[in-house]
Amino acid sequence: QVRLVESGGGLVQAGGSLRLSCAASGSIPSFNTMGWYRQAPGKQRELVADLNSSGRINYADAVKGRFTISRDNGRYTVALQMNNLKPEDTALYYCNARDWGTRTYWGQGTQVTVSS
Repeated sequence: QVRLVESGGGLVQAGGSLRLSCAASGSIPSFNTMGWYRQAPGKQRELVADLNSSGRINYADAVKGRFTISRDNGRYTVALQMNNLKPEDTALYYCNARDWGTRTYWGQGTQVTVSS
């Protein structure tokens, strides 16, 4: 069983920074892609950023230039550095990992709240 555990969420004022981390444990397969999604109240879950094993990175347009994703393949960890946070970034942030087949794994989520 694979477990993804997020950390680093919290409350921050607009313009501030937070760093989210996610670590995988258990019977870890070889992950192709690791990344972050978020879900705000009343909205669908959306991609924030992901990074595949070839180093290709996708960012949501709303976070480009403010968020940076990084990954340590050897330790099965992925991090999200979030700068210049805005109130609209407030959401539950989920760690996501996908293997080379069809399996997708999710963390429990960590809350990020940005006050204006």
